[in-house]
This record gives sequence, structure tokens and C-alpha cells, in this order.
Amino acid sequence: MENLHGRKKLTMGRRKIEIKKIQKKASLQVTFTKRRTGLFKKASELCILCGSELSIIVQSPAKKFYAFHCPSAESMRHRFDMGDGFITDYTSRIDDARTEYEEAVRMLEEKKKEVIGTAMNREIKEREFWWDQQIEGMDMQELEGYLESLETLRKNISCRIEGSIKKICD
Repeated sequence: MENLHGRKKLTMGRRKIEIKKIQKKASLQVTFTKRRTGLFKKASELCILCGSELSIIVQSPAKKFYAFHCPSAESMRHRFDMGDGFITDYTSRIDDARTEYEEAVRMLEEKKKEVIGTAMNREIKEREFWWDQQIEGMDMQELEGYLESLETLRKNISCRIEGSIKKICD
């Protein structure tokens, strides 16, 4: 494959690779070295741009250790040993976020049950007929009106049944 200048391309260039363990030892070491360099470069940029303090320790496939510290390993170790806001602060923020998330989920579930319950009650009330209403709590006048309505309903049903029977017989 030739580039713009008519020369043969020497490298494969940048391309997406599958993220899985590299089996070939030579390729593994080359990849580790390139990626370690890139990692340390990004860490340095983070320290410079944001003023953050950073410490990275990496073990190579050949079992050698490489480290990057900003500002220094000693100051980072001292602050870590003193418990000066490192892991405990991070852990407490994670715990706080988890608690907040769980509370939000619980409240959402309660609201969901409430909405479903309201919708079901509304649906039941819409399907409920006037003659299915509870009579407890009705005064005497309401009960007399209710009884009169039931008798009218019974007469209407009887008439319809008799009319249907006459039509069948005719």
C-alpha cells in the first residue's frame, strides 16, 4: 500500500483492535511499553492541566515495576498513610451516591405502586354499576330511593325478558 508521496507504508497505522490478552510474548511486551508510555503521558497532562496529584504503579509482563508520581512518591505515600482524604473520602462518596440511588429507586417504586393503585381504583369505579354501591352509610331517604330504583330496574329487566321470549315464540 502506498501513501501520498508514492512510498510504501511501513506501519499498519491506527486501527481498532479486539481487547483480549495478547498471546505472542514479543507483541505483548511491545504493546505494554507503548501503552505504558501513553498512560504516563496522559497522567502527566492531567497533573499539569488540572493540578491534580497522581500516583500510578504498573507491573509489566516481565514482572518489572514502573511508576509515575506527581508531585512525588514520598508526598503521596505520606498523605495516604495519614488518611488525608484518599480512599476513605472516595469510598464515602460512593456510599453516599449508592444510598441516594437506593432512596430514589425506593421512592420511584412507591410512586409507581401509588399510580398503579390509583389507576386500578379508577378502572374498578368506572366498571362499577350504581346497584353495586355500598348501602352502609346511606340515610333512610337515600335507601328508599335506592330501593325504588332497584324495583324499577327489576321491572325493566322482566319486560325485556318477556319481550325477548315473545319474539322467540312468534
